[in-house]
Amino acid sequence: MTTPRPHRRPPQLGVHVTDDGVVVAVLATHAHAVDLCLFAEDGTERRVRLDGPAQGLFWADVPGVRPGQRYGFRVHGVWDPVAGLRHNPAKLLVDPYARGLVGDMTYGPETYGHVVADDLSGDPYGPADERDSAGFVPYSVVVDTRALPGPDPAANRPWVPWDRTVVYEAHVRGLTMLHEQVPPELRGTYAGLAHPAVVDHLRRLGVTTLELLPIHAVATEPHLIDKGLTNYWGYSTLGFFAPHAGYATAAAQAAGPAAVLAEVRGAVHALHEAGIEVLLDVVYNHTNEGGLPGQHVSWRGLDPTMYYVHDGGVPAALADVTGTGNTLDFRRSAVVRMTLDSLRYWANEVGVDGFRFDLAVTLARDSDGFTPDHPLLVAAAASPSLHGLKLVAEPWDIGPGGWRTGQFPLPFGEWNDRFRNASRSFWLADPSRAAHGLPGHRVRDLATRLSGSVDLFGHSDPPLVRGPVASINFVTAHDGFTLADLVSYDHKHNSANGENNRDGSDDNRSWNHGVEGPVNPDSPAADIAPLRRRSIRNLFATLALAAGTPMITAGDEMGRTQRGNNNAYCQDNEISWMSWDLSESRQDLLATSRWLLALRRDHPALRSPRFYTGRPAAAGQRPDLAWFDATSTAFDHARWHDSSIRTLQMLRAWCEPGEPQDVVLLVINGSLEPVDVTLSGQPGDRWLLAWDSVWEHPSEQRAAAIAGALHAAVGEVAALEPLSMRVYLLAS
Repeated sequence: MTTPRPHRRPPQLGVHVTDDGVVVAVLATHAHAVDLCLFAEDGTERRVRLDGPAQGLFWADVPGVRPGQRYGFRVHGVWDPVAGLRHNPAKLLVDPYARGLVGDMTYGPETYGHVVADDLSGDPYGPADERDSAGFVPYSVVVDTRALPGPDPAANRPWVPWDRTVVYEAHVRGLTMLHEQVPPELRGTYAGLAHPAVVDHLRRLGVTTLELLPIHAVATEPHLIDKGLTNYWGYSTLGFFAPHAGYATAAAQAAGPAAVLAEVRGAVHALHEAGIEVLLDVVYNHTNEGGLPGQHVSWRGLDPTMYYVHDGGVPAALADVTGTGNTLDFRRSAVVRMTLDSLRYWANEVGVDGFRFDLAVTLARDSDGFTPDHPLLVAAAASPSLHGLKLVAEPWDIGPGGWRTGQFPLPFGEWNDRFRNASRSFWLADPSRAAHGLPGHRVRDLATRLSGSVDLFGHSDPPLVRGPVASINFVTAHDGFTLADLVSYDHKHNSANGENNRDGSDDNRSWNHGVEGPVNPDSPAADIAPLRRRSIRNLFATLALAAGTPMITAGDEMGRTQRGNNNAYCQDNEISWMSWDLSESRQDLLATSRWLLALRRDHPALRSPRFYTGRPAAAGQRPDLAWFDATSTAFDHARWHDSSIRTLQMLRAWCEPGEPQDVVLLVINGSLEPVDVTLSGQPGDRWLLAWDSVWEHPSEQRAAAIAGALHAAVGEVAALEPLSMRVYLLAS
């Protein structure tokens, strides 16, 4: 046993490189002793007994340890699972603050703290397992972050304003695995994200902000391993500071965790150079260790009573508001500190531009439930390291009072599930019901979402200060159907997940337009294909042109399908990977997507940073928002509550300082029949038709111009096709 030099001032948690060694600190509040275990390449282990405990902290200044050293912790203390204490020094523990991890997780009995059989069954309250887990779990690795090589990604952040932000949600691996212009060795990697072909696609599409599904180190759950599957999405965190090595190039993986970190930083820097921000989807609400019968890998062995929420019963049992078996306890300052330390690390050292918080309600619960004044939210808002970064909450979990959309404080944005539901209902579920003679929803919900969801995001302190940009609008996300599948499937098709199609949501609000699944061109049902494509365009236009911040799911801009799978979390294959092989119709959709996002970019009336008031912003200007029906009659209370009305006109105006007022008219027909619409506006207005969802490609605007159908005056009648949408610009 090596005796370390005393370290007088308790250091920061984790392992930090000094000029002559490392400073080590770990929190284990109920432990009697903690060993730092150093491993040579041949597996030889050297143990260093840490000083402590002092307020639950164990630490030491250990000379001679250099970057690249593999290590872990062994914790000594009471094994009393009934009381929630699970100290087992036979189990090598991953450092929660490790900057790098190497080695694979295995799934045999050695990785469990309690005795289990070969089939991994056992009593979680039974005796401790004495088998050594070293070699069966990943090793933590010392990484020197004092002077990382290459340019600092944080120094060239694009700082895209919220009102100009277009978010693109993508998976590191899935985005480029099938991209033929990306060299094979870069496909599915961090480096592949920054390949010119990928960057060019994002820029031409109009994306400003790339949101990556989790890249923290992950481990797949044992039940997926049994099925030969993996946790593809990555919502199963093994380390909150280490990038997942499996997304690095083979060369970086072979060179070690420092090279993996350098590749991540290089990708972020390159995207910044192209003017594109990088957000990380972060999963601080739970870990990969599962419920009480789960593996004994890190937090469970250090102090489960501190890190995890328990239900307060005897024997000790975990509370689960995440659906994963465990929940990190954000009533504990240590958990809040770990989360903030992780956020600051990724912001300062990796240079990312913000975070999307998975199941964020879990992060903001105190002893009385959810509170917008939770210490984590306050600290994130006040942290200098996070100042100005984009913070986005997924405002729900499965716990009591778990739906909190619109209730997070500044500066957080929030995923707006009401926008998703209203868009799908209006364009898909309602027409499907109408085709069977059933009533649908009123237009007022869609109108509320198009104008920025003030009913949800206006209740701030002070009122209205968050603005519509706080609403992260989405029609699809990684979780659920793709846009192409929404218009092709009435039912989920998740058999590949191995759960007999029980997993995944049943509330999809989709519409197959009469036939389930793909339709071949020579099929008798081929005539529904154009209507399906129009429905995709309607949904994408609703997303692109609504007030708020649009979020696009990777591939929706060109018709990506998951073959009806609406829960592809375990599909690391072509079900989830993005196809870049574009048919003519997919090329048309891509051109349409670019066109719509360009309209948003070029017209401030479509991306207001403040809520509309229905009044002029200044004397002599138009009202910033007005609503009319098909006859150009202003909506009143009765019309908003009339479920038979499926046609509306949305007139929006906005004035940038020093610029003329920008005016845009959206005309929407959500019925199954063609409708004649009397165009609204002020006397003398002339409208230019900028886009019609009937068009398969924006180039059809030229044909309309030749036919003299682009310009129209206020009061003229426009014939809208069934289930269609038009965008008119005020002609100068």
